[in-house]
Amino acid sequence: MLSEGTKAPAFSLPDAEGKNVSLSDYANRKVLLVFYPGDDTPVCTTQLCSYRDNFSEFSKRDIQVLGISTDTVESHKQFAEKHELPFPLLSDHDKKVSRQYDAIDFLGMSKRAYVLVDENGVIRLSFNDLLPLFYQSTRDLFAKIDAM
Repeated sequence: MLSEGTKAPAFSLPDAEGKNVSLSDYANRKVLLVFYPGDDTPVCTTQLCSYRDNFSEFSKRDIQVLGISTDTVESHKQFAEKHELPFPLLSDHDKKVSRQYDAIDFLGMSKRAYVLVDENGVIRLSFNDLLPLFYQSTRDLFAKIDAM
């Protein structure tokens, strides 16, 4: 995982509409990068829907959520519409950004991870699940954010 206190690597990825989104688009805002293995899988769906259900809590903390997986733009579009996700899903189809953020395992499979980048582009929290079968609850995530 990337070290807390280091500069977050810059990136630009297409969203579910095919529009390029860059980390720099959110300069002066906190950004939660949520790396997840795949659209419409049981754990990922539960995780991202929990972020949807608690979206007002992210907004209160002025945190922009960005979901990132290696799925295609088309897959993200269907997934976001189906579950009414209020935050962008970005397609890292070539796994370049996931590798930069250590969200790919040694077999080339996507990991479940998140990185909180502050208003100055510095990593403040980073978490990587050992097994993609679980995710950290939003309650635990907010507790970590609020303790900073």
